[in-house]
Parts: sequence; structure tokens; C-alpha cells
Amino acid sequence: MKNSKKFNKVIGNDGENRAALFLESQGYSIVERNYRIRLGEIDIIASKDNILVFVEVKTLPGGNAEILAHELGSVKQKRIIETAKYFLLNNRKYNDSLIRFDAVVVDLPGYPDIYHIQNVFSEFL
Repeated sequence: MKNSKKFNKVIGNDGENRAALFLESQGYSIVERNYRIRLGEIDIIASKDNILVFVEVKTLPGGNAEILAHELGSVKQKRIIETAKYFLLNNRKYNDSLIRFDAVVVDLPGYPDIYHIQNVFSEFL
């Protein structure tokens, strides 16, 4: 079990690195990676064109759309939203930015190697 967790962490870190490189190639600036508070974590915080984007990265080489939907469920969304609020409270320079929640999915069978879903959810669900 311990090796499985370690393997998943390596896969996840690789996916996050690839997602960050992809976002940069699309003109985004990476503001922060692995932003953690007690309440939750945001994999990548990026900005582009006065939009601050909170990005959840999912590496799912053995997954499908149903697993992706489960991984981005309401509990996960709430944690990301609350963590984003905390980030914004402590980083007032982004007060005038538009806010968006995206997902970058890595290695999901049947999709591009890196699949960027903009506005994957919002606070008002």
C-alpha cells in the first residue's frame, strides 16, 4: 500500500508539472503551486489577461469521464472554493481580477494528453 501511495504521488507530481508547462505555453503565468491551508489545497494558481485561475490537476491514466466527474465532486469543489477565498483574502493585489475555476486533466484515455477545461465549476452551484 505504501508503494502505491508513493507511485500515485510521483504520477500526480508529473501531471502537475506537465499541466504547469502547458498553462505557461498558453500564456498563463504561474502565481503559485500547491497552495495549501488546513482547509484544502489548490494545485496551481495562474493568471492571464486579468483573470486569476484556480486549477485542479487530475492525472487519470486509467480513468474515464465518470471517474473525472467523481474526482471533481461537490466536496472537492467546496474545498477549492474556500481555499481560493482564503488565498484572495491574503493576496489583495488580485481584488480586481476576474476569478475562474479550471481543471487540467492529464492522460485521460480518449482525450488529448493534456485537456484544459475552463470554468469547470463555479461557486454558485
